[in-house]
This record gives sequence, structure tokens and C-alpha cells, in this order.
Amino acid sequence: MSYLATTADVYRQAAQEPQVGLCCTTNPVWQLPGLRIPQRMLAMNYGCGSTVNPRDLTNSPAVLYVGVGGGMELLQFSYFSRQPGAVIGVDVVPEMLDASRENMEEAARQNDWFSPDFIDLRAGDALHLPVADESVDVAAQNCLFNIFKADDLRQALQETYRVLRPHGRLVMSDPTCEQPMSDELRADERLRALCLTGSLPLQEYLDMITEVGFGTVEVRARRAYRVLSPQHYATNELIFIESVEVCAIKDPMPADGPCIFTGRTAIYYGQDEYFDDHKGHVLMQNQPLAVCDKTAAALLALGRDDVFVSPSTYFYDGGGCC
Repeated sequence: MSYLATTADVYRQAAQEPQVGLCCTTNPVWQLPGLRIPQRMLAMNYGCGSTVNPRDLTNSPAVLYVGVGGGMELLQFSYFSRQPGAVIGVDVVPEMLDASRENMEEAARQNDWFSPDFIDLRAGDALHLPVADESVDVAAQNCLFNIFKADDLRQALQETYRVLRPHGRLVMSDPTCEQPMSDELRADERLRALCLTGSLPLQEYLDMITEVGFGTVEVRARRAYRVLSPQHYATNELIFIESVEVCAIKDPMPADGPCIFTGRTAIYYGQDEYFDDHKGHVLMQNQPLAVCDKTAAALLALGRDDVFVSPSTYFYDGGGCC
């Protein structure tokens, strides 16, 4: 059985019998006015973070969600796009699509603003999306892409890039890991399906995103996720896995490379009212400005003693230099 078939089998079982904790994070579920999430839908929240951010969802965007799970994030997206077919959900597991449909009927009973026809559920997979070119504003996946091996991950990223409109956003949550893993762990198809041993180092993950063509990338959050201990797994040391929330924007690629925001800030504290680097960045006296890693490196290279540049916090919420 290939690793993708193993993954489908794991989530077929998870669709038939909800498995709380299969792939979860400790951050709370979005609480939105007038939104009630059915209990079964909550129990089928097989993600490692959140891909729903109100600042991505203005003006009723067309949304694509890949790997529907129990449908919770589909419901959350439809809260912002309340029109027929505005949110497309794609999944390769028929049982998961059926479970999501059932959950949407219950969601309609609990939310008088919601109609199941807001959501268009389609059979398909991330490697061959059943979606037209440049037809969605926001594409999202939660704890799916980390399962893919390198070639498949590259294809999944290319597919989402294809279906996004210019300046559209790919919003993702995935596990990452900075430590090496044994070949035995990497080859374990079930552990990969459980979103553990496919985890890449963060920089490698970001490099694959930008290589597809995304000109702007935001690292919005980075959290503790899991540990693999020698007592339970084929490892000689404790392996620490984090979950990361990333937004990749289909902006044109700058001539000097992508703008990647990892939560760095620049502050000018000199004698003048402001500092202008003559490259499009103006730092007002003692006012913090979020800067991408590229701009942070350029400012540090100036060697000034009146400009402070913070290390990466791996939290970014907009308002940056680019």
C-alpha cells in the first residue's frame, strides 16, 4: 500500500468514527458571533492550527479548502462568504465527504444564517484539484501537505498556485521539525498519515513554497505540537515537532527574491525624525515597523548604531514593510 493509500485508509476510519486528538492543537477554536459548531464537527477537527483569519476573508471571497475533515473550517469560511457555492471543499475520501455533508445539515439546524448550499463539496485530491485556473481568492489546507513526500508536495503547491487569482492567498497549517528523523520513522506510512514523520524543517518548507512562485510569505504562528520519544518511537533522542501557520500570497516575485515575514521588527532611535533607507522603507523615530527577513538583513548590513532589528518571533499579523 502506498503512503497516500495508507493516509486515505486512516481518514476513512476517522470519518466513520470520530477520533478526538487524531491531529489536534491546543489553540482554541475561533468563536464568532452567531456561529454554533456541532459537537460531531468539533470532534472531527483533524487539524494542527487554524486557517481561518478574518483579515483574509473580506468582501465575501471565493474559498477552496482541501481535505475537508468534519467540515468545521468549511463552516467557518462560509460565515464570511454567505452565498451558494462560495466555499469549495475537496477531499479524496468519499466517507469524509459524506460525514461532512451530514455535519453541514446539523450545522444548518443550529445556525439560522447558514445553508448547506453555501458549500460545494467535490471529490478530488490536492495533486489534481477539480477547480478552474485563477478562480479562488483563498485556498486553505490544515495538516495535509506535511503528509506528502517532496515531489507530491511540490505538485500540491503548484496546483493551489494555479487555482488562485493574482494576489490570492494560500493559508496553511502544518507540523514542522528542525531535528533529523531516522529512515525508519520517515518510511513509516501510518506515522506520516498521522502528521508526524513528514514534518520538514521550517526553512525547507518555506523554500518549497517560494520556489513555486509565491512572492510574499507570512509566518503567522509557531507552536509546540508533539514529541516523539525513544520509549515509543524509533528514535535515539526526543524529537520536538511544532505546528506552523503560514500564509503564502500570489504576489509577483520581487527581483531580489521573496518577502518572507517571520515576525521581525525594526526600530529607528537616532536623532532625526525618521530614517529612510531609500529602498522603500521609512522608519519613524522610535516607532516599530514589521520587516521581512530580506529587509532585516539589509538594515543590519548597514551597520548603523541607531537602528534596532529584532530576531524572528515567528508571529506576524500584517502591517509590514512590503
